[in-house]
Amino acid sequence: MKRKISRSIPFKIAILITIFLIPLTSCEDFLNQKPTDGLVYDEYWKNKEEVLSTLGGAYQRFADLDYILFVHGEVRGDMLQANGTKTPGSERAIMSSNIQSNQYFAKWEKFYEMINICNSVIALAPGVQAKDATFTDYLLQQYVSEATFLRSLGYFYLVRIFKDVPYITEPTVTDEGEFFPKLTSGDEIMASITADLIAIRNKMPDHPTNEMSKSRATAGAVNALLADISLWNFEYEKCIEYIEAVENSGQYFLLPSTEWFQNFNPGFSLENIFEIYFDQPIGQENSIAGNTYISDFRERKLLASDYAEEILSVVTTEAGELIRGNGSIATNHQVFKYVGSRSDKSSIRASNVLSSANFIIYRLADLYLMKAEAYSQSQTPDYAKALQYINEIRQRSNMPPYAQLTNSAQAFEDAILVERAKELAFEGKRWFDLLRMGRRNDYSRKNKLIEILVQNVTSSQQLVLKSRLSDPNGWYMPIHQDEIENNKNLTQNSYYDENK
Repeated sequence: MKRKISRSIPFKIAILITIFLIPLTSCEDFLNQKPTDGLVYDEYWKNKEEVLSTLGGAYQRFADLDYILFVHGEVRGDMLQANGTKTPGSERAIMSSNIQSNQYFAKWEKFYEMINICNSVIALAPGVQAKDATFTDYLLQQYVSEATFLRSLGYFYLVRIFKDVPYITEPTVTDEGEFFPKLTSGDEIMASITADLIAIRNKMPDHPTNEMSKSRATAGAVNALLADISLWNFEYEKCIEYIEAVENSGQYFLLPSTEWFQNFNPGFSLENIFEIYFDQPIGQENSIAGNTYISDFRERKLLASDYAEEILSVVTTEAGELIRGNGSIATNHQVFKYVGSRSDKSSIRASNVLSSANFIIYRLADLYLMKAEAYSQSQTPDYAKALQYINEIRQRSNMPPYAQLTNSAQAFEDAILVERAKELAFEGKRWFDLLRMGRRNDYSRKNKLIEILVQNVTSSQQLVLKSRLSDPNGWYMPIHQDEIENNKNLTQNSYYDENK
């Protein structure tokens, strides 16, 4: 069911929009929009420039989510560890699965702020054509399609984090009246956003610059998201179909090993499909660098885990992960991808651009490993093709290819999990990869998930963590207690329901 947004969700419910009188002529202009509250419909939505500015505000709201996406994608996995009390309590609680419904990362309003802007563009942009004769059908389709992609991406994250959430597809135009949305099942939301994405996948625009083609929605980004959703739903043939659409576009290529780090510095590489754009000199900084790398390493908030060090070490790992290891982790367990200037684990960016690294949502290496997973886990597996895609990633990083793997879904799943951990370290993927494994085949590998996650805790804590992870409902976040108190139509995830 499509529902209007509720005042019970604790964020501003007026349309989040802003007017910029300067022309938006560059990637920086477009992606540096900051929506503000309180403008009513009659004062806005008069021309295509205002629609574009509002769309830019949606991208900006998504960029503001970068550390939240990083935490939900990495902190609960096995690639990070706490640095004692230097790590904030909310992050430490997630690492130990000791999660309460009043903690910061159980809040979802920042996602809905972005979604509400997208809903506004989708619903209200068509009416602007009657006021602006220069607002062509092509531009209208472009802006609505971009907003649809961003909204779908936001819901994909929400479902993987919370499972069931309110599904809101209409904007709140005024704050008159109160609406109290119920939860919609994650499965229903996935089906709906898949249909939306299929409807726009062949209608996506071409952008005039390389930077815009990487940091705004494109056909490649839509197909990558559809592939990711399909893999989450264990629809392997569809996953392969969408990835092949990306491959066949001829727009994306694996970088050679000597250029691998260009995915992160300067970014916007031929391999990257969709990334959040950051540019520190214009005041748009990522939030990840400062939380994972500090000159005084004793003060850093999050550390690379012992497991991450083990699999990425240039000493202990096979021939040595000289490319990915030196490009992912610096000395003293510091995450390097977001501050490095080249893949040598020591050369960092200049201070004025230290927080300029983009946050990559999709790149071709990610899709190759998705495709390997789909080939190996399908009912009629093609292990030869799965091995081919795994080895393309390994050889690109100067690692020896596998001559063969045991022809079993489990053996390939294990190998792909390790390869994804190496290739996509600290890119916000690991927890969702583990969660997908744990859910597969009616939770048949739940114990494997638990085994992986307890390796980062002391033996005295392992029994407690195993108990907390035994119920799959606990793999998702609780609904924040403020939402439950303000909206009686919401029901708490049963794992966190104190009234049970």
